[in-house]
Amino acid sequence: MTKKMITKIFCDIDDFMQGFEPMYKQKMIEDKTMKTKLHSKLSMSEIMTIVVYFHRSGYRTFKDFYIKYILKSLKEAFPNIVSYNRFIELIPTVFLPLVAFLKLKRLVKSDNITFIDSTKIAICKNKRIKVNRVFKGLAERGKSTMGWFYGFKLHIAINEKGELVGASISKGNVDDRDVNVLDGVLENASGKLYADKGYISKKLFEYLYKQGITLVTNVKKNMKNRLMLIMDKLLLRKRSVIETVNDQLKNLCDIEHSRSRSPVNFMVNMIAGLIRYTYSEKLPSINFSQKDIEILGFPIFKTPLKSDENSVSMQL
Repeated sequence: MTKKMITKIFCDIDDFMQGFEPMYKQKMIEDKTMKTKLHSKLSMSEIMTIVVYFHRSGYRTFKDFYIKYILKSLKEAFPNIVSYNRFIELIPTVFLPLVAFLKLKRLVKSDNITFIDSTKIAICKNKRIKVNRVFKGLAERGKSTMGWFYGFKLHIAINEKGELVGASISKGNVDDRDVNVLDGVLENASGKLYADKGYISKKLFEYLYKQGITLVTNVKKNMKNRLMLIMDKLLLRKRSVIETVNDQLKNLCDIEHSRSRSPVNFMVNMIAGLIRYTYSEKLPSINFSQKDIEILGFPIFKTPLKSDENSVSMQL
């Protein structure tokens, strides 16, 4: 299964790079500061495959993964493999190709049901904030439900099947309702958007509505109850599926750690983790019980509600 997965990832990346690499290399040649990094025994497809496959490999550090696994167990799969130090030098050259591959090949469109959320990406422990120099001027202090942190926010959108619809990275102090961030995350979304109470905003609702997206959230304690479709109420209860996705990205795909020594390599690690998630054999998805189906009275993803007759009052 290991070789089968790495083969699939490589084939997908290599097919994409057949058309993308010539344009990208031409751009790199024009940038004289990166010209010396073009010459490598490893192809860009191989570099990208190794970086992506590291996530969910079971190794906690890339150095152990490369030295103990790639150089030993997969040396035949990568006959032109280079030393660990040389490979680290090559990683920044695949940042833009990874971004393009994620955006053009691994994201899906969602025209019905979309869930959105953000999660903190701390780049160091709080007691080391003042001595951190790697992300000076880039990372910012922010606050989540778990407390204060120093780093970034990862904003993601998924559909009911757990497939990645969009993703964006912002500074830790950026509001979840920032339209500049949401424009990138929701580029492939339309229809209903389910979010937590942190996204409540009249201006945001109107802005998204003009984009063909209807924002659906619960109400806060100091707000009046409102009518809500049974389908919307049920899907808000199922919104925790996106929390599961965030948990997998952090704990299985290892997108959050305090070992980054370069902003570019940090971003490569983040994008590669998102790509690896899209190759998961079983994605977190919504499972409706028979009771849910009976309450709704129709197949939830096939027959849309046609009126407000199925509306109920939110009881908080």
